[in-house]
Amino acid sequence: MSKRTWLVAVIFACACKHDARNRPPFDGTVALGYAKTQVDFGPRVPGTPGWTNAGDWIVAQMRQRADTVIEQRWWHKLANGDSIPMRNIIARYKPNATDRILYLTHWDTRPIADSETDSTKKKLPIPGANDGASGVGLFVALGDVLKKTPPTVGVDLLFVDGEDYGSFDADKDVLIGSRYFATHLPWPNYQPIFGILWDMIGDKDLQIYQEQNSLARAPEVVTRVWQTAADLGHADAFIPQPKWAVTDDHIPLQNAGMHVIDVIDLDYPDHHKLSDTIDKISAQSLQTVGEVAAALILNQSE
Repeated sequence: MSKRTWLVAVIFACACKHDARNRPPFDGTVALGYAKTQVDFGPRVPGTPGWTNAGDWIVAQMRQRADTVIEQRWWHKLANGDSIPMRNIIARYKPNATDRILYLTHWDTRPIADSETDSTKKKLPIPGANDGASGVGLFVALGDVLKKTPPTVGVDLLFVDGEDYGSFDADKDVLIGSRYFATHLPWPNYQPIFGILWDMIGDKDLQIYQEQNSLARAPEVVTRVWQTAADLGHADAFIPQPKWAVTDDHIPLQNAGMHVIDVIDLDYPDHHKLSDTIDKISAQSLQTVGEVAAALILNQSE
């Protein structure tokens, strides 16, 4: 058995070690504060001042927490012929480690509130408290944990840009950052042990079902996540039933051969609306998801 095969076997065999009495040191209230900072920058639509300031803030925060931070910057040509600036941010722990875990979240916000019924409101950008800021808040707070308790495997926290820019129906100008990362890997032969996309995970009424593309293409990672959640006492939020098949940032990475799943609560009534504001997300939901996210990493030390 190779070292990598052995490590994967150990990772998926030891999920039973988690329990509600041994919760990881994650702080959901702090994560909510980080999410609020993102929202306070305004909409993070690529090329806008809010986007610039929010991206600079993420880089500054992660440089204080991670071993190294790198950026991917490029110009994306839109379907209409225009170009917009793009920026992926990658915070790395144990950058020289071969065995790695990949987490990703998108940090941009949608330029139009297309779920609104009012035609005037449809043209406005969303605040993106849950759809964008919740994942950023999770990652920065997770950075606090990993700085205090360094992991024994490599960890990459990838903030992808341009997930929500264009048309999902036409499959144009969406998932821009994850597609770029998948085709411009910063490291040769990059293949994480497993990867997880964390998207829209702050909803006060947290109900995370198993995403169908994830079940089809990385079922062992789905099992790992939902078992960890159950062992931590969070089965009420991580519901072990399939529901949505979601076009999201995990798809380009799956297409590149990575075992990446989507952890997403799509039952969110304020999705792509102007009402996606900070009062719609909670410290408790971020606490729940943060404990699971941290346990999946820190368990590698056991």
